[in-house]
Amino acid sequence: MVTHAHWRQFDYLLLITVTLLIILGVVMIRSATLGVESLADRVSRQVIYGLAGFVAVFVLAALDYHLLASTYLWIYGLILLLLFSVGIVGQIGGGAQSWLNLGVIPVQPSELAKVLLILVLAQQLSVNYEKIGNLRTILSSLLFWLIPTFLVFIQPDLGIAVLMIIVWFAMVWAAGLRWQHLTMFIVVGLVMLPFVWSQMLDYQRARITTFLDPGANRDLSYTIDQALISIGSGGLLGKGYAQGTQSQLRFLRVRHTDFIFSVIAEELGFVGAVLVLVLLLIVVLRILRAAQLASDPLGSLICYGMATIIFVQTVVSVGMNLSLLPVTGLTLPFVSSGGSSLVTLLMGIGLVESVLLRHPHSHFRVPGRL
Repeated sequence: MVTHAHWRQFDYLLLITVTLLIILGVVMIRSATLGVESLADRVSRQVIYGLAGFVAVFVLAALDYHLLASTYLWIYGLILLLLFSVGIVGQIGGGAQSWLNLGVIPVQPSELAKVLLILVLAQQLSVNYEKIGNLRTILSSLLFWLIPTFLVFIQPDLGIAVLMIIVWFAMVWAAGLRWQHLTMFIVVGLVMLPFVWSQMLDYQRARITTFLDPGANRDLSYTIDQALISIGSGGLLGKGYAQGTQSQLRFLRVRHTDFIFSVIAEELGFVGAVLVLVLLLIVVLRILRAAQLASDPLGSLICYGMATIIFVQTVVSVGMNLSLLPVTGLTLPFVSSGGSSLVTLLMGIGLVESVLLRHPHSHFRVPGRL
């Protein structure tokens, strides 16, 4: 049972920082969707999903993460069921068949999978913690991870599939993956690249080739050009809220999701963009702090997994806005419009808080390298 003493260990700074990011996101989504009738409900939906996510934070924080992890096979089965269902009756959105319509609520199972799979992998690795140097242990966890990752890849959702692979590497590395095994996986991954390339759809390959050679496809490079113009024209303090020419005149596409960072940089300037990055950095650092305070490998690995998701999504989202990385569709955590993404990220924060509520005064440290 969670007592008052437990709640004193709740990381309120983490929750406040996340709240500030969500509020800023709602404000910027409103600016990015002003005057667009088809996107008129984006702000209200983001608020509703945010409130639902906050409920999830406190519910999951109150639940013992050990109890949740003990049901990992049921969680894994649910993930596979949802991902298989998407392939059969899923709705198409953004070029991918990745949505399920549960009554009046659209759900993106791949977003849910990337967070819940952290719990599955953390339980597997913690149970076999003393055998982490055994290749069989690593391969077993990889097989578990690759099945749902493949189902996400064929939706197709390359961005989340790649993110899931990175999260797996980060968690097994934190658990103590041996250098020899890491080298082997890197070599195998490089050998598999031609096969992965052949399985990608034309528009996915076009995103990568356009990144390497912007002149190869002017239509695809148009949005990147507009994003760079938005960021460059914002200056130090920006053009003012809802005053960005690229966003308000609709030159910048998908500005409420993939390119929300460009809207922030144009309207709030360098200062606003840096503020967002600082807030996200605080979130990652507070989660890593929770990993260090955890009482056991299970808690630490859950936190390392969540820190990896938020860090990688931030780097990729900002990177594609700055034309430093190919466009993948990954959202800026807690800021971009997207109900499934927001709720599942907040669920992850709830898991981190659950770890913190149960850490003893003498904390456990995973002998990992993150």
